[in-house]
Amino acid sequence: MSFLASTTHLHITTWVVALILFFIAAVSAKKLTGVQMALRGVYILMIITGGALFMEHRETVALANNGSGMLYDMKVLFGILVIGFMEMILARKNKGKSVNIFWILFAIVLLVTLYLGLSGGIGFNLF
Repeated sequence: MSFLASTTHLHITTWVVALILFFIAAVSAKKLTGVQMALRGVYILMIITGGALFMEHRETVALANNGSGMLYDMKVLFGILVIGFMEMILARKNKGKSVNIFWILFAIVLLVTLYLGLSGGIGFNLF
């Protein structure tokens, strides 16, 4: 399974596809069941590729940060929260309930996840 963790390209591709499918489902006026099911399949791929990267690079990231891999662990937690907020937004939207607070929380958690992921020392080093 080293092909999953050899580069970050597959993981980044999965979360870009997930965000595109999410925004399509979120802004549509009607319930798009097929898009939501495809999105859930992409969630699974995102978790598998992220888990492979986590297992492969956790020690490397911890050594680069003076022995602390806590930020990388938090990135995993925030990544799971992003998926949770995406599902909560779609579920509440389909029920006709208010989603404003979930959009705000989603944006904050997504930005924190992107910052932790892109500054983690593997893959792209933007920060």
